[in-house]
Amino acid sequence: MECNGTKAALIFKIVFIKIVCYYSWVMEKRILAPSLLSADFANLRDELLFCEDNGAGFIHIDVMDGHFVPQISYGQPVIKSIRQLTDLPFDVHLMVERPEEMVDSFISSGADWITFHYESAVHIDRLCNHIHNAGKKCGISIVPSTPVSFLEEILPLVDLVLVMTVNPGFGGQKLIPYCLEKVRCLQK
Repeated sequence: MECNGTKAALIFKIVFIKIVCYYSWVMEKRILAPSLLSADFANLRDELLFCEDNGAGFIHIDVMDGHFVPQISYGQPVIKSIRQLTDLPFDVHLMVERPEEMVDSFISSGADWITFHYESAVHIDRLCNHIHNAGKKCGISIVPSTPVSFLEEILPLVDLVLVMTVNPGFGGQKLIPYCLEKVRCLQK
């Protein structure tokens, strides 16, 4: 497979640049999940087809509210409009304050997985159960400074753990090496 520019960044952003490592407790395998943030927004149909044709397991959609992280990305209307372009599952990564207030609208927009931050929710068990009761998969994410041990009680409630290896909200950052040990720890 030969990749160039934007397409290479789209496919490999999570694996090599952002290195957001997924570990699914259900499937117990790593999943290639290209980030929509790396796509050419003028050609989303082609970018999604490229992902389908090159082994993506699902599409990672970073939703940023300008509060939990300083940047703002996109929301429900974008997700709803691209839902019809691919059958790949959407993992909607809520980098937002109070994710419990937004989950239902993202599910209605086409999310298959809802991943929210440990640091942004008070009643994590309640939110995990709500997501599962809606028939969706639930993921939990941690920022680099959050210890994996904080997840011990809730691991049985989630289908996916997303370990951020950069501080959320900005592209082009260098990998924070100690985060890779968190992934190793979760694999045990």
